[in-house]
Amino acid sequence: MDYLLAFLVGGCICFIGQCLLVLTRATPVQCLVILVILGACLDGFHLYDSLLEISEAGAIIPVTSIGHALVHGAMSEGGGHGFLGIGAGLFTLASTSISVSIVISFGVALLCKPRG
Repeated sequence: MDYLLAFLVGGCICFIGQCLLVLTRATPVQCLVILVILGACLDGFHLYDSLLEISEAGAIIPVTSIGHALVHGAMSEGGGHGFLGIGAGLFTLASTSISVSIVISFGVALLCKPRG
């Protein structure tokens, strides 16, 4: 049952992203930004945590979890350390995914000779 729930929630998030691409003529980068903002908004209203309880990997794997990690870290650190804690908390939970993204992008750029 856990696999089914993870598949359904992750599939719904990916379906939303695909609908954005097909129906709105948005570029892939615009869809990425919209999905990250969607994850941030869901975490701001404490709804993304319930998605994580229902389907752990189904909500962690998609790009919406980056928005969740940014807002979740900022809210947790901001409550304890004030305004300066918000800036520090932005990157405590998201630092791993951002670092891995940078390293993988650099490696792919070295191997594939990107244009532009």
